[in-house]
Amino acid sequence: MSADLINIDSIMGQNHDLQHEFPEYSELIDELWESDEKFAHLADDYTRLNREVIRIEKGVVPRDNQYCEDVKKKRLLHKDRIYAVLKSS
Repeated sequence: MSADLINIDSIMGQNHDLQHEFPEYSELIDELWESDEKFAHLADDYTRLNREVIRIEKGVVPRDNQYCEDVKKKRLLHKDRIYAVLKSS
């Protein structure tokens, strides 16, 4: 994740990247991202959705509230799936 996005998250007081969402699994996240193609795809999708939410909330990409909520729901679904993988590893 780029430093700019981390700073945007910090400014908003919300940091939803995987390392902040699951600090206890930080090393495992890195390992799986490198070694498990399915996990990497899921994590990349989560990161893409998270970045989209950040851009919408910052007003960089104008979208209506319903669209933003839909993206947040997709992000949460990905987060739940990632957590299931982390717990089972």
